[in-house]
Amino acid sequence: MATVVKQKSDVVLDYLRPGKKFPSVWCPGCGNGTVMSAIIRAVDKLGYSKDEVVMVSGIGCSSRMPIYLDFSALHTTHGRALAFATGVKFAQPHMKVIVVTGDGDALAIGGNHFIHACRRNIDITAVLINNNIYGMTGGQGSPTTPDAAFSTTTPYGNAEKHFDVCDLAKAAGATYVGRSTVYHAPQLEKQIATALEHRGFALVEAIANCHTYFGRLNRQGDAVAMLNMFKERSVTTAKAKEMTEEELKDKWVIGTLYESTEKSEFCEEYQKLVDRVAKGGR
Repeated sequence: MATVVKQKSDVVLDYLRPGKKFPSVWCPGCGNGTVMSAIIRAVDKLGYSKDEVVMVSGIGCSSRMPIYLDFSALHTTHGRALAFATGVKFAQPHMKVIVVTGDGDALAIGGNHFIHACRRNIDITAVLINNNIYGMTGGQGSPTTPDAAFSTTTPYGNAEKHFDVCDLAKAAGATYVGRSTVYHAPQLEKQIATALEHRGFALVEAIANCHTYFGRLNRQGDAVAMLNMFKERSVTTAKAKEMTEEELKDKWVIGTLYESTEKSEFCEEYQKLVDRVAKGGR
């Protein structure tokens, strides 16, 4: 009998929810599909079964992802994905909990939950898809919309300063912080796999294209043009060490930006507290 070699495309198909209607809700060329594929390949590479993974999301284009993947899933309310995920991790600490969120979902209405999940260092992997805009609800400016950039709510340019997602996560207490782009799909997969293996709160920022709104309003072109831009404007962490601050302006540094194993994980610390109290301690 001939040996059947599974093709890479089959790996993705194995993890899609049976009977779910495709094509997806995402615009043709949207980077969200690339992120979904990277998550699938990372999970498969690490050998997790579908029953070991819980995927949680809020509201937004990126947050439709759990609908398509055959994991245990929660599609929750706007900005509350990390709050729900915290409850899941507390109740089932052995599960691998993945939160898929967007820049608006995580950092605007969900900003409170984001900084406290980082602070607690709970063992959750957050994949934050950053397309610099609210893509699902009409192209409004988000907390990551760059200074002077155009959106439907900043038609004359954005006057606000934007968040650096990775700097925010590190400052708030996350113990793993990484970044990649949807152009660098193999590296994105690697970053997600590393984050999943990390014990503690892990953030992977996935720079993605929304050519429908952000690209069009800022004259950055179609999906292919935006992917080429990601290629041209990205530098590795190793390369970044050799560059000046001026040279790094308008660049995305990709790779593992921060990793620490010194801070204790929240569920483990809480269990120690429960055990101590159960024994009559204070």
